[in-house]
Amino acid sequence: MRKFFIKTKNNYPLNKFNMSNRREFLKKAGLLGAFAFSKPEFIKSPKFKLGLQLYTLHKEMSADVPGTLKKAASFGYQEVETYSYNYGKNKYYWGLKPAELKQILDDNNLSSSSGHYDLDKFILNGSTPDDMKRYVDDCISGALVLKQDYIVWPWLDPQFRTMEKFKFLSDTLNTIGEQIKKAKLQLAYHNHDFEFIDHNGQIGYDLILKETDPDLVKMEMDLYWFSHSSKLTAHEYFVRNPGRFVCWHIKDMDKNNRDLHTTVGDGTINFKTFFPDAKLAGVKHIFVEQGNNYIPNALDCVERSAKFVKRELL
Repeated sequence: MRKFFIKTKNNYPLNKFNMSNRREFLKKAGLLGAFAFSKPEFIKSPKFKLGLQLYTLHKEMSADVPGTLKKAASFGYQEVETYSYNYGKNKYYWGLKPAELKQILDDNNLSSSSGHYDLDKFILNGSTPDDMKRYVDDCISGALVLKQDYIVWPWLDPQFRTMEKFKFLSDTLNTIGEQIKKAKLQLAYHNHDFEFIDHNGQIGYDLILKETDPDLVKMEMDLYWFSHSSKLTAHEYFVRNPGRFVCWHIKDMDKNNRDLHTTVGDGTINFKTFFPDAKLAGVKHIFVEQGNNYIPNALDCVERSAKFVKRELL
């Protein structure tokens, strides 16, 4: 076996140091080690902003947008992911023009890097490609005002969950992904459970990844639905598709009923197993989400989730 030595400036290997030199070397090394570990904040500094998918607070947002965003900021959230965008002549988020919502976000030191838009309403359903193009232009206009980076396709109705329709979806994603890319934004696709259903040995999620252009279509991985329904591990997907999973939804699974959500940290998902792969996956943003099972209420859940994520994951 070949031996390696640390050399001194006089080109003597460390194993030939006399005891005085060895002690001096170890002393200096110890000082360096002490310096490295005397600043734990360097080690624990957050890699991601703490984000929140606002659907978690959908009732609160419908009733009081400014008040709800102020509370979210007070819990330590730094960015939010929007949903609920009216299109056409009147472009509104919860009854607010994009510029009005942007001002409220700014007032609370919040940013919005991503938004869920109702793109699924324009796939078939009597809509034409021109209808989709116009809606995508509307989404782009709103996203640019909010300074978002990602326009997310969030849902697919049951009648479109066949392998044939997944192929049609993939072609559609490539088309609108190119349109969105020209606006210097990025399209992403958000998964649920139905993409992982086995269709005679074929998986919809795998087809979407295979048939879409990695440069035009990124993925927003919902860690709850992935843990709930995927037969492959997240690591396997990250290795096969590095850099495509730009956003994660941090959503936990209830201990007594795996079909229910729960406050992050109170459930069965060990999120720490995902984070070592964040760089491989290509993650840029994480968003806490909870869609049901609020105990005692959604605001309390959002606050407790923030505490857990800040303490254990960031």
